[in-house]
Amino acid sequence: MLMGKRSNVIVGLDIGSTKTTAVVGEVTETGINIIGVGTSLNKEIRKGTVVNIDSMVESIKTAVEEAEHMSGCRINSVYVGISGSHIKGQNSLSIVSIKGREVSESDVQRAIDAAKAIAIPVGREIMHILPQSYVIDGQEGIKDPIGMSGVRLEAKVHIVTGATSAIQDIVKSVNRVGLDIDDVVLEQLAAGEAVLSSDEKDLGVVLLDIGGANTSVTIFSEGSIKHTAILPVGGNYLTSDISTGLRTPLGDAEKIKLKYGCALTSMIPKDETINVPSLGGREDREVSRQILGRIMEPRMEEILNLAYKEVVRFGFEDLLAAGVVLTGGTSLLYGITELAEQIFDMPARKGIPIGIGGLSDIVNSPAHAIGVGLIIYGNNQLGGDSIYRNTTNVFGKMIRTAKKMFSEFF
Repeated sequence: MLMGKRSNVIVGLDIGSTKTTAVVGEVTETGINIIGVGTSLNKEIRKGTVVNIDSMVESIKTAVEEAEHMSGCRINSVYVGISGSHIKGQNSLSIVSIKGREVSESDVQRAIDAAKAIAIPVGREIMHILPQSYVIDGQEGIKDPIGMSGVRLEAKVHIVTGATSAIQDIVKSVNRVGLDIDDVVLEQLAAGEAVLSSDEKDLGVVLLDIGGANTSVTIFSEGSIKHTAILPVGGNYLTSDISTGLRTPLGDAEKIKLKYGCALTSMIPKDETINVPSLGGREDREVSRQILGRIMEPRMEEILNLAYKEVVRFGFEDLLAAGVVLTGGTSLLYGITELAEQIFDMPARKGIPIGIGGLSDIVNSPAHAIGVGLIIYGNNQLGGDSIYRNTTNVFGKMIRTAKKMFSEFF
């Protein structure tokens, strides 16, 4: 069947440490409808870095083709989500004079340009410049200064940087599938677009995206991102612990984690048992599910405590009225919200994509927060509705260069 091209389609490509997901969204007058989803296992990402481009290309191709078949449209370009331990975030402040005594778009642009004039280590590039707030002649907390009067404009921004080589390899992998890249987007930023309300961002909330290899900690307050950090721990550590503790193959340990895993041993009935495959062809064993809980709970406590320490280190532990929101595949774990509430001493919930239609039941999971969020981010950028003023596509030159090299080579 020939598939037609739809001009109002936006595609998000989430390249995670355990799987690649392509989500297709169609923009209508009433909102965004999800019309296609494709997934593929991915073992070629380590700490956000591609370790085998050929296998990465196949993973992307499989996910995209599945999404094309479901949606019935040809995918030509994607918004690519990126994360990993090479991602760093820092805050910056700049001051410029206001020309004409009234803040114009060019004044704001100059302030943002001045804010990004920071020392960037060799081999790193700026991914995002995310405005937090502006100050005019000492008046703080201004979100949109255009049209306001004054002589001095200050811009407070959050700058996200990434390793150039790591992002180049992802760009190269996507281009080799024959896809253009609309933008490269921080995954935490995308996830926040999908699962957080404007009230939560204003009141203060910590978004924890717990993936296979990493846990992302993002603090939102007063409507913008205040802090980002990547912790090199995730759900893969749980799988390894289960494999070692129950003496079972890693593949079976992953299945046990997904089906029977629990973050709080106290929530498991004492008489419940599970079937555990043995190593070396030995017979399966029947094991108390509480033993599984006692293996998993310490690791989940460690991951969540590391995230809490990051919040405390930044001084936001008492300023998160909206609590904790959990996304990522590991957040599906039974009992994880209860454990998060104990450790953070604040409300916690799982982040489900909100405000979407179509095949919403398919993406109604924290595991799809990034894929859906990339679509929402792209739509906001195209419509100019995002609070994150899109000054430039910071990877535009890199993307164009990779695309040119690909077309010349092939």
